[in-house]
Amino acid sequence: QVQLVESGGGLVQPGGSLRLACSASGFTFSSYYMSWYRQVSGKERELVAGITAGGANTNYADSVKGRFTISRDDVKNTLYLQMNSLKPEDTAVYYCHVWIVIAGYWGQGTQVTVSS
Repeated sequence: QVQLVESGGGLVQPGGSLRLACSASGFTFSSYYMSWYRQVSGKERELVAGITAGGANTNYADSVKGRFTISRDDVKNTLYLQMNSLKPEDTAVYYCHVWIVIAGYWGQGTQVTVSS
């Protein structure tokens, strides 16, 4: 079955960096568009970044452009999100996501807290 497992979250000071990883299994990872979302308690989940199969194209939320970089390793079946110049408003639970046919799949999420 499809499994997505995020890791790499934690507490970081403003201006710091974190690298999130999402290990995928149960499907042909290299064939699918992958994305990162985030959610603050009480708010809707929002798209942060996406990357096409093969990695040729990426898209970002305006709020993270120039600070976050999405990438993928199709040999390791792993999706990454490099987050630099972190701000307190980046605090959220971060999820990776894949849409396969008519079903969407989510990981369990990893908490990112940006605070001094």
